[in-house]
This record gives sequence, C-alpha cells and structure tokens, in this order.
Amino acid sequence: MTELLEYALDREDVIKPEGVIDVLLFYGIVASRLERFLEGKEISSRVWLPSAGRGFVLKRGSDIEPLYANELAGAVSIDLLRLRAKGDLSSAGKELTETQRKAWSYFVPRRLCDFFYATNNEGPGKPIERIFFDLDRGKGISVEQAIEGARSFVEIIREDKGLDKLLGPLDPFISWTGRSFHVMLLLEKPQQASFYEKHFQYSKKDPLANYTGRWVAKLSENVEFKVSGGHEKMDNVLTVDPSQTPSGKLCRAPLGSLHMKDASTVDGVSIPVTEKMLKEQGIGEKLSAYRPKDVLMNLETHTKDLPEKFSVF
Repeated sequence: MTELLEYALDREDVIKPEGVIDVLLFYGIVASRLERFLEGKEISSRVWLPSAGRGFVLKRGSDIEPLYANELAGAVSIDLLRLRAKGDLSSAGKELTETQRKAWSYFVPRRLCDFFYATNNEGPGKPIERIFFDLDRGKGISVEQAIEGARSFVEIIREDKGLDKLLGPLDPFISWTGRSFHVMLLLEKPQQASFYEKHFQYSKKDPLANYTGRWVAKLSENVEFKVSGGHEKMDNVLTVDPSQTPSGKLCRAPLGSLHMKDASTVDGVSIPVTEKMLKEQGIGEKLSAYRPKDVLMNLETHTKDLPEKFSVF
C-alpha cells in the first residue's frame, strides 16, 4: 500500500490518476485503513450516471456478489489502474483476478462513486451492532449550525444516564460526511433488531417514547435553529435520522468517501472527527474545503481518529 500511496500523492489529481476519472485508487488506499472498522460489512457504491434519469445506480452485496474492505484494498494495483484507463471490464479478459473483477464492477472507471457499506450487514432482521444517526442539513442550515448541532447532540448522549444503564458507557463516534455529520454508537454486544425499534426508531406519533425522540427534543432546546427527528428532509431544519441503522440499510464510509454535488463534481470527502475538533475555531471552513488529496496527506492522523479498537494496524 505504501507504493500506491506514493503513486497517489505524486498525481496532480488522485481521482484522475491516469488522466480520466477513476476513484478506485483512492478507495483502495482508504479501504486499507478501514479493514477493521468494516470487517464483515458488505461494501456498497453509488455510481453517478450523468445521462440517467435517476442520476445514479447502487451496487451492493444484496444484489451482486459481496465485496469487502480487505478485498478492495488488496485488489488495486498500478497496472490495474492503467488497464482501466485504456478499456472496459469486458476487454480486460483474463488479466484480472476475481477480486479485481468485483472491485471493477462496484467502482467503475470514468464515473464518480460514493463509498457506502451495510451498517449492520445486508438482509433484514439481523443483529444490531451499530446505532447510526445522520444529522442531515436541510436547505438553509449552515455548516456552522450543523457543527453546533453535532456537538450538542453528542453532549446530550454522554449526559444520558439511562443510556449508561442500558448499554454501559459508550463513546459516540463522529464523522464528517463531506456536507454534514454522522454520529454512531458502537455497541459492545450485538442486540436484536427489535432493540433498535424499541429504543431508537423515531416515532412522530410518540416522539418522547425513546432515546432518539428525547435527544431530539433536548437538542431543540439547546440550539436556536429548527431540529426534527425522522427521515424527511426539510428546508431550514437539521434532521436527526436514525433510519439507516437496521440491517439492509447503508451508511457512508467514515473515511474517504467522496461526496458529490452532481455527477461530475466532488464537493467534499468524509473523515473521522473528534469532539475536540468540533470546538475548534474555523473548523467548518476547514472541513468544507477538505478534498481527497488532503485525506491521503493526513492518512495517519485520520486513521488514529477512528474508534480506538479499529484504528491500530
């Protein structure tokens, strides 16, 4: 991987390593740092299609052969990148390994792709290992407001003694998505799917019935902008959405997933964020300006900012 990292850092644009768009180099490098965090979790990609009416297509392990982070990290080579720059998958013939074929299929050349994974694995009804909250910025919510919301939301979680009794002390894990924030609770012991439904699934009919609703209500008291729970994205509202927690749902990789404005424009990239960083002056401007090469130049630091049990290599 050192050779690939040196090769990437020597490129003017790491997303165009051989002169055309190809996210595979970047994702192969960051996947090597996510092998523990994503161990056993099926990778997914969102491939942006400029000419398609829907705009993108999802590639995921519930529809095609699953791909895992260790496979993605091991599949990438400079020779493969040069081959992808020249032709398509069908023309590569016998030059590829089976793992390289899978990686090629998930992250096709000449297309921008997001890097997702199955939060609690593919398929319905599987155990819950991670509770995932998406702090979704509606139109009109600034980066600074999202930072304030993320900072306050994490503090509220930490102060909830009932959560300590239910699950024991947990350190919320925060990541910047390229536009807003994810907050994740990594459970020590897997729980049944009904555990999420009882304690964290947001209910508009009875919002104070569980932790998510009560945390959202408290967050609304702490900030001067509108906050809501649930999946619906609304203008001028920061939405706290836990709905991508159940198995079969997807989450953005916390390190190195590109965030796209449209099918041809990268406008951000995901990185782990510490609570200390959320208190830094000017952090919103810094995060908004962050790009793929910045990730690679600071890869060791970002790896250390992953949850401790996943950050040692």
